[in-house]
Amino acid sequence: MLFKKISFSLVLLFVFAVSKAQDISDYNVVWNSQSKNSSESMPLGGGDIGCNVWVENNDLIFYIARSGTFDENNSLLKLGRVRISLSTNPFKSNFRQELKLKEGYIEIKGDNNTVVKLWVEVFKPVIHLEITSGQKFIAKAIFEDWRTADRSLSPDERHQSYSFNLTTPEKMPLFTRKDTIDPHHSDIIWYHKDRDDEMVIDKEAIQQHLSSVKEQLWNPLKSLIFGGEMVANGMAFTGTIDSTYITTKYRGWVYQNTSPVIHQNIDIVLHTAHTPTNAGWIKGLQQEVVQSPGNSQKWAKNTQWWAQYWSHSHIYINTAKDHTTDKGWEIGRNYNVFRYQLACNAFGEFPTKFNGGLFTFDADFVKGEYKGGKVTPDFRRWGGGSFTAQNQRLVYWPMLKSGDFSMMKPQFEFYRRSLGNAELRTKVYWGHDGASFTEQVENFGLPAGHTYEKLWGNTTLRPRSDSSSMRTLVNLKGEKKTFLDYGDLTNIYVIDHYDGELEFSKMMLDYQLFTGADISQYLPFIESSIRFHDEHFQYWSQKLNGYPLDANGKLIMYPGTGLETYKSATNATSTIAAMKSVLEEMLALPAKYGTAKQRAYWKAVLNRLPEIATRQLNGFKVISPAQSWGALNNIELPQLYPVFPYGLYGVGLPDLQLAIDTWHHGADKKGQYGIVSWHQDPIFAARLGLTGEAKDLVTKKLSNSTFRYFTFWGPGLDWAPDHNWGGSGMIALQEMAMQTVGKKIYLMPAWPKDWDADIKLHAPYNTTVEATIKNGKLAKLKVTPLSRAKDVVVMPVQE
Repeated sequence: MLFKKISFSLVLLFVFAVSKAQDISDYNVVWNSQSKNSSESMPLGGGDIGCNVWVENNDLIFYIARSGTFDENNSLLKLGRVRISLSTNPFKSNFRQELKLKEGYIEIKGDNNTVVKLWVEVFKPVIHLEITSGQKFIAKAIFEDWRTADRSLSPDERHQSYSFNLTTPEKMPLFTRKDTIDPHHSDIIWYHKDRDDEMVIDKEAIQQHLSSVKEQLWNPLKSLIFGGEMVANGMAFTGTIDSTYITTKYRGWVYQNTSPVIHQNIDIVLHTAHTPTNAGWIKGLQQEVVQSPGNSQKWAKNTQWWAQYWSHSHIYINTAKDHTTDKGWEIGRNYNVFRYQLACNAFGEFPTKFNGGLFTFDADFVKGEYKGGKVTPDFRRWGGGSFTAQNQRLVYWPMLKSGDFSMMKPQFEFYRRSLGNAELRTKVYWGHDGASFTEQVENFGLPAGHTYEKLWGNTTLRPRSDSSSMRTLVNLKGEKKTFLDYGDLTNIYVIDHYDGELEFSKMMLDYQLFTGADISQYLPFIESSIRFHDEHFQYWSQKLNGYPLDANGKLIMYPGTGLETYKSATNATSTIAAMKSVLEEMLALPAKYGTAKQRAYWKAVLNRLPEIATRQLNGFKVISPAQSWGALNNIELPQLYPVFPYGLYGVGLPDLQLAIDTWHHGADKKGQYGIVSWHQDPIFAARLGLTGEAKDLVTKKLSNSTFRYFTFWGPGLDWAPDHNWGGSGMIALQEMAMQTVGKKIYLMPAWPKDWDADIKLHAPYNTTVEATIKNGKLAKLKVTPLSRAKDVVVMPVQE
């Protein structure tokens, strides 16, 4: 492949010529008409809080969500809804709602110089609502709550508590418990308290034969209370109303101005704590309440954070072209606008959920099967506290090249905090070491109950039966052997699927490579993930074949799986690529990481990895998904995971044509290709330098969603707004613009000629690359530090 290196003198010339193509404010989202319902809402957030904001029938309405608000069933509950109406009705004939990205807030304008400003503090859990007008008004603020009584979860809504999916109320009673609401003269306090005697972790410990170690399990839901206080100084509580929004009944607590005003502030202070008493939670809430909400010092601190965030990186495309018709501009806009959604959970206790993040809205508008009051605003498919690794990863990979490193901590901490539980289950079931984080895992590190046993609620709560725990495997002689295996999952898609822990291990290692940050606290997780795979495959080979390794001293990686697709696999390509990539990066870490004994072990495991298999398919030599496999269940392409995320093939690497042929000819069914949700086809095409295909696929991926807000994609295969849809699109666009191999930085490896661009992205070794692309050529370049300029390789743009 032709390419050219940038000369040092040319870089010096470029450095002083760089100028930003535009300002992030040019991507502000502006609506000049009111919304029809919550599906036409606009995101607002900061810190770990997300709000869906819209104006409907002249009322300003917003949902409140926060990271970590899990109930005892592991549903991720919203914190209520607020409705504001003004007596002057300023939005009836004159309306403008704008998300101001640069400062991270929403402004709504109407008649009489009425301006409503909504913003969320980044460093404190506080939502601010500021109303000003040139005409006096009476404001009415209603706090709306649909959890006013215990609710038995119907079969339809149990997907929000994914562990209990397919269970029934008759066989597995399950309740969303009511909130506590305490109205006062000019404020209202509300909270939800988890019941320690109804914890999902306790039920799963019984189900999963872990009762003997239940007291050793870490439980992030224990004594959890969450809620907040709405402070409305100058307003008074006037009573309650009962009504219905869409199909969900609710009760509203009404506050109203005692006299006409031209300015009104309302502040909502949130609080989450682990405390055994309500009084302890209320005391903590009062410590959160700000004495001078909305003051200029806090606003200045907020805007400073947002300015710094936007300064990390950008990809601007075709800014000089017609914004109403140019597809390149739309893709660039959506890339940056989606980044705003990710920033709203910058400091969450838990990771941003792939299936809606903090911005889910009423399910009636997502999928027709949920219409008619079957579910509440708390609903989302694929669970609230259950995390699916192959989806979650796509939310966090783009943060490396976008330079949003601090936002990766919640995902890393997810695994660090629950490591003990995952190691404990390994020891109980198989007697060896290592962390066995399954593909669909709870926020405390155990498998989601539904994946462990499909119909576990069809009898009273009890351990999974021995008959359901019998596992039949085949040894190398073709003989079938049956074992009692309490650690086995019954879900046909995720059985034997532990690759997620390896991929997040690589992400942590790449984080260190990019930033130089200390990852000592994550090394135990990384090593434990490797150790589990090494010891687990040896464990099964010993039981099946009578020896742990093959005659060449290589692992016999069975029973394995090529993601959720190629089941009962031997030597799955995705697992081999993951272990190889992770181990090589571990061995390349600075000397302070790992003792001599540890490093010797890492090297030994690397040496006993089998080779990635290839095969002939459709007349081409291609990468095989495994050496062998049985059932073909899902529609992923694990044979291309050596391309992404593991970087064993691609631009600047050996055997590129083998990977390209695998992309074009290596699938076993057409359904394995796609762009919706977690499908990463645009990333594959970009990594392989296939400009035309990458452009076509990323355009489909990042084009406007079907909802009013441009980046509320989905539901696709997941839910709306689909965050792994947006994340995978971000990764693809980044890879089109810049790829790295070792210390080499490849610019424009898959960049289309008709996309003029201004980019700022991050590369390994604390490197930042800023470039302007014009008519398919590099017009300006700045590399920081300048010493890294010698590593830049400019790829020729393809027509």
